[in-house]
Amino acid sequence: MCGIAGFWNISRQVNSDELCYIVQQMSDTLLHRGPDNGGSWVDAEIGMALGHRRLAIVDLSPEGHQPMISANGRYVIVFNGEIYNFLELKRQLESLDHHFRGRSDTEVMLASFSQWGLHEAIGRFNGMFAFALWDRQERILHLGRDRLGEKPLYYGWMGQTFLFGSELKALKVHPAFQAKINRDALTIYLRNNYVPAPYSIYEGIYKLPPGTILTWNGVDTHPNPVPYWSAIKAAELSVHEPFTGSEMEAVAQMEALLQDAVGLRMVADVPLGAFLSGGIDSSTVVALMQAQSNQAVKTFTIGFDEDSYNEAHYAKAVAQHLGTDHTELYVTPKDALAVIPKLPTLYDEPFADSSQIPTFLISQLAKQDVTVSLSGDGGDELFAGYTRYFWGNNTWQKIGWIPPTLRQTAACTLSSLSPQTWNCALANFQDLLPTKLKQPTPGDKLHWIAGILAVSDAQALYTEMISHWKEREGLVVDSLKPLMNYCDRQQLSQLPDFIHQMMYLDTVNYLPDDILVKVDRASMAVSLESRIPFLDHRVVELAWRIPLSLKIRNGQGKWLLRQILYKYVPQNLIERPKMGFGMPIDSWLRVPLRDWAENLLDENRLQQQGFLNPQPIRQKWAEHLSSEQDWQNYLWDVLMFQAWLEENH
Repeated sequence: MCGIAGFWNISRQVNSDELCYIVQQMSDTLLHRGPDNGGSWVDAEIGMALGHRRLAIVDLSPEGHQPMISANGRYVIVFNGEIYNFLELKRQLESLDHHFRGRSDTEVMLASFSQWGLHEAIGRFNGMFAFALWDRQERILHLGRDRLGEKPLYYGWMGQTFLFGSELKALKVHPAFQAKINRDALTIYLRNNYVPAPYSIYEGIYKLPPGTILTWNGVDTHPNPVPYWSAIKAAELSVHEPFTGSEMEAVAQMEALLQDAVGLRMVADVPLGAFLSGGIDSSTVVALMQAQSNQAVKTFTIGFDEDSYNEAHYAKAVAQHLGTDHTELYVTPKDALAVIPKLPTLYDEPFADSSQIPTFLISQLAKQDVTVSLSGDGGDELFAGYTRYFWGNNTWQKIGWIPPTLRQTAACTLSSLSPQTWNCALANFQDLLPTKLKQPTPGDKLHWIAGILAVSDAQALYTEMISHWKEREGLVVDSLKPLMNYCDRQQLSQLPDFIHQMMYLDTVNYLPDDILVKVDRASMAVSLESRIPFLDHRVVELAWRIPLSLKIRNGQGKWLLRQILYKYVPQNLIERPKMGFGMPIDSWLRVPLRDWAENLLDENRLQQQGFLNPQPIRQKWAEHLSSEQDWQNYLWDVLMFQAWLEENH
């Protein structure tokens, strides 16, 4: 695991010393991603500079140092990530008369490019990666990113300079960088709690989408990323190439493939462990690790004194059954609150998934004993684990048959009065209801129902479900509109089942831009490499081929994964209601975080900054403080932007 940075100044008016100085400044901002050593490579004749910070995982010797030049001298690479099947590729290349001086996967990548060319080689890679590859012969720069988006890569143009790097902080130190906030990206951030690819919070800077290669020759103004792997084609396997074997054959094939995926991710020349929550996904990963290890696997979990957020005792029971070397840490509010000031620097752009805090804390805990940790991320998207899949599907079955005009009329009627007016109008009626049916703020509930009824189709219902701030105008000053749709209707038409559509949309949006961003930044902040077996592309493709009936049984997801896990862990240690990896942000905002939040949400401050309209924010803040409503998600979105703005501007 490493950090990469670089630039191409097409004016060619920067000398070697200055190129070296600038790219070193850029890569030094990524010291946390690569504390072991760093390096740079420049070519003043063409204005190219490549920088690298290394976290040595495989081949700890100097032979793994980057930037690395291919044996034939044609290519120079800076690379972040791991190619898990590099030993297999190395054997193939040796049979083709390639010779290797070291044992690194980076050297194997370069030989692969030399032997098979860029696109064929990258198709052979099983791994997580982001790289910049300079072709000295053709004078072309290639940027590439792994299929599911585990490793980050930003890029963009600033004047006559093309910039790229693992994190925005590397780009920002370049003298040409202009930090102009993209207000439309801010709008979509407030709906999502993250800035989705291909956008970033800054104008002119983009995220390379997962599974794509960007090629630039120094001439084209705006080259487009080209896919080498397609998530929608993988999802369409559920229709065109469905698994036709028996239930037990499906279980056996998936178990064998997951065993191989886990085994590949256990190859390291440094200490290795795993995050363990005690849930289906992480328990499956740890069980398959322990089955392939001749010593106790190191596992880590954190717990909370608040029962509604605590899974540590479940994780401990699973660890004891599997015989792992288990470490748990109970986190106090003081421990968690101490992380909050670090978040704007860790995440580089506004990011408001509050589970970012426990993810950082468990990474910090694991780093005390290991340098690599496996996790169970991706299981929910592949095996139908999120409760919104069931809720969304059931809701659409109930309302989808109603003519759109009738639903729109009902929605307009419900939203014609403000929530406050509805609250007053229904006050007497509420007194007649049993306690369990009373709503503290029925007006907000009715407006929420109106939003659901107003959707045009099932995909719009998905958008409504996952959105926070839904105001399309007025919240972000001078924004035009959200920059993206959540889905391509034509692509989704190939997936006739709404649950599969939601799973696909989460795979290409929520997974790479929320979950994987959270894990990457939190783990890399403490120089810990996180590896994710469920995102082996072979696992992803087989999971899509397996019919929904083998994922969902009796209103419960992950049926197939459960059958695998039950071979290693008793069912009674696993079966319980799903818990999120969250924090009690709602109550913290009312007490220990109140002064911090009040300062960031100050009306005059918001007005002077000129990005957000204070009125709806102040209203939600007042309602939250009075416990009239729980607006923690909405407020955390704003607070994370405000904290980021204070730190970065």
